[in-house]
Amino acid sequence: MASPSERRYDAVVVGGGMGGLVCAAYLAVAGRRVLLAEQHDVVGGNSQVFRRRRRYEFDVGVHYLGDCGPDGIIPAILSGLGAAGRIGFRPMDQDGFDRLLLPGLSVDVPADWDRYTRRLTAALPAEAAGIARCAAVLRAAAEDLRSRLTGRRGPGPGRDVGGADPELLRQGAGTLGQLFARCGLSPRAATLLAAQSGNYGGPPSSTPVSVHAAMLDHYLRGAYYPVGGGQMLPATLVEVIEAHGGTVRTRCPVRRIAVGDDHRVRGVLLADGESVRAPVVVSNADYRETVLALCQPGVFPASVAARTAAAGSRAAVAVVYLALDRPLDLPNANLWCWNGDDIERSYARALAPGLPRQRMAETDRVPFAFLSFASLKDPGSRTVCPPGHSNFQVMTLVPPDAGQALAGYRRGAEYLAGKARLTEALLDTAERAIGPFRDRITHQESATALTNRRYIGGRSGSPYGFAHWGGTGRRPDVRTSVEGLYVTGANTRHQAGIAGTAVSGITAAGHILGRPGLLPEVCAGAVLGDPDLLPTRGADFDPLRVSRGLDRRNARGLALIDR
Repeated sequence: MASPSERRYDAVVVGGGMGGLVCAAYLAVAGRRVLLAEQHDVVGGNSQVFRRRRRYEFDVGVHYLGDCGPDGIIPAILSGLGAAGRIGFRPMDQDGFDRLLLPGLSVDVPADWDRYTRRLTAALPAEAAGIARCAAVLRAAAEDLRSRLTGRRGPGPGRDVGGADPELLRQGAGTLGQLFARCGLSPRAATLLAAQSGNYGGPPSSTPVSVHAAMLDHYLRGAYYPVGGGQMLPATLVEVIEAHGGTVRTRCPVRRIAVGDDHRVRGVLLADGESVRAPVVVSNADYRETVLALCQPGVFPASVAARTAAAGSRAAVAVVYLALDRPLDLPNANLWCWNGDDIERSYARALAPGLPRQRMAETDRVPFAFLSFASLKDPGSRTVCPPGHSNFQVMTLVPPDAGQALAGYRRGAEYLAGKARLTEALLDTAERAIGPFRDRITHQESATALTNRRYIGGRSGSPYGFAHWGGTGRRPDVRTSVEGLYVTGANTRHQAGIAGTAVSGITAAGHILGRPGLLPEVCAGAVLGDPDLLPTRGADFDPLRVSRGLDRRNARGLALIDR
């Protein structure tokens, strides 16, 4: 029997972001004894929330979800765990869930490919042919990707989802910028078509067509918000893991992934000195951290280590979190505000090295901003804000930051000055879009790439993962060259976002369980988990408390909301 200082599990999952949680949940429902170790106070990664003033709750990364209808991938993944119906998904305005604002132009994006194409061609009629051709290529690429991912072929609601046109797929090879050039699009038309690129954090010139196509298709299948906020997703997965015999430990950082001389995983060493033995380890930590720090030198081939060290990241995010003492009279839609109509130039300005005050010297404006309104998406929520108040975020993309030391960064004069300048620019952009509100602010705080690094643990501060890993569009697979070691998360080939990281998690679990077609299985209706094991939720159910894990559920320090 293992000593208390050397416990044994069938699998250890390092990190409780969406990829790690989904993987751990599927291993648990398959009967594996699982430990999920998370360094932060709660699991969730970029899907977690935080609370302020006992009145407001802010989402870190769940601003909206796509594809949550009856045949959606996210509901299918939850259903396969026996958790169908435990999260409600409230539709946003399906006739305009994203409002694209360019100088002199406003377009509402509907949840349908045909209507989307018609609106864009109507907005720029002189470029209608090129826009229609580009949309057809993107749609074909998206349908091909989805059918390969889910195993579903044949017509879907309102769509012809048969085999994609080979000629359209051929035109979709390469980057989005190359596709725009082939379609003869002007910079203004390219900006309109790529206006939602902040969902993956990269410009057309370095973004594979497949990435943009998958993102668009994800939301054009319907845009939603989880009832109860983003923390409902991690909390539900924790419930599944624990109900099926797994263990979730928060404030439990991992110091090292142990690999033997035979190149097989042995388990992990925790930061407190505890050794955990397991034949399988899944790292949901940042991929750079996994390869360059958690594993000892020589575990990965020198070529992989070098490629990982040289890899570039997509953009990081700067955010202003806001609460007002009045409601907002707006549609239930996000706003994408572009201050110019040349998207490549906008990205070049946003991602240029230097402090925000240097990058904004030309116009004193951020190149673009994204506005997300939680109080409109989840009206009546007991945690988002008090009745009659509003809760929203204003975001822009900034360079990833892997160089600055985290110790003391919040007190640095340069950092604070740049952050203040960027905050004011974001507030200016928001007021131009929705009208004055500064005199009604009851809470305001800002976050940067360094904030993300501090709480999430990634080396670059980017929630979007690699921009390149030895080549444009190249990313690691969930399987590694080390026997028993798998990776999940935003850096893998399954991409960032809730859906992408969740898919990385179920894909890794499928390989571990010897069921590489696990995602198609659950999309076809397979249920591995036992819904009768899941706990009943009472009136005092708090997803943030649940997301701390059973051992720390009632520990001190949990922020509450006054009721």
